[in-house]
Amino acid sequence: MRKLAIGVLLAGLTSAPAFADNIKAETITLRALDKVTAHTEDFTLKVGDTLTFGTLDVAVRHCEYRPPEDTPETYAFLQIKDRGLDEGKKVKTKSDATKPDYVFSGWMFASNPALSALDHPVYDVWVLSCTEAPRLRD
Repeated sequence: MRKLAIGVLLAGLTSAPAFADNIKAETITLRALDKVTAHTEDFTLKVGDTLTFGTLDVAVRHCEYRPPEDTPETYAFLQIKDRGLDEGKKVKTKSDATKPDYVFSGWMFASNPALSALDHPVYDVWVLSCTEAPRLRD
């Protein structure tokens, strides 16, 4: 009976899948498209930095990816403002000054950019990858 209980316990421990924590990245690679000129460009920047592309300001707040042994996926939290929209406002009230005017604020997924995409008539931005900063040799 004791051997059976130990066997069941060991079988339960080994059959449960083990998931590793996601890896928080220090750099991100984004691709931006100007739909008018059909110009695309890839940008690599640090998490916390802001990219300026055309009239867009793309702020990277967070980026992480799954470890290599798991199903590949990259997630990034972006906040995107369009400076071109500010030009059309004649008067800015006090309540407008406290609210940021983001055209996009949320998570983007590298494997499925259309799942949570920037809806903009002129520009597209999507996540390609997140990486850790290269380690320097001693």
